[in-house]
Amino acid sequence: MEDEFMLYDLKVEVEEGDKPFVCSHQVGDYFLVEGENLIFPANRSFSMYALAAILPLLPAKQRPLDDNDWMKSDEYIACPDPNCGARFHITRTGKRIFYHNETTVVPLEKRER
Repeated sequence: MEDEFMLYDLKVEVEEGDKPFVCSHQVGDYFLVEGENLIFPANRSFSMYALAAILPLLPAKQRPLDDNDWMKSDEYIACPDPNCGARFHITRTGKRIFYHNETTVVPLEKRER
C-alpha cells in the first residue's frame, strides 16, 4: 500500500559498565518497544530517570537509518547518573508494518514522483 511504513521493534536491556551501579538497575532488566508502546515485564521496574534519558533516542532507533548515521552504529546509552556504571543496550528485534491512515487523521498530501 502507498501509505505503508516500517518501524523496528526494540529491546532496551541493562548491562554492566565499568563502574558499580548506584541506581536501582539490575543486569538483565529490560523493556520492549513495539510501535508506540513500551512493554515492561510483569513485576519488574525501570528507573524513570534512566527512561527519561533513553526515550528521546527510541523513535530514531526505530527507523531505517543511513549507514553513516551515528544513531545506527551506537547501541549503548550510559545511565544519566554519572556515578552509576549501568549501560542500556538498544537492539533491533524485528520489523513491524504500519499504515499512515491508521496512525493519524492528517491525510497524506499528493506527492510528485
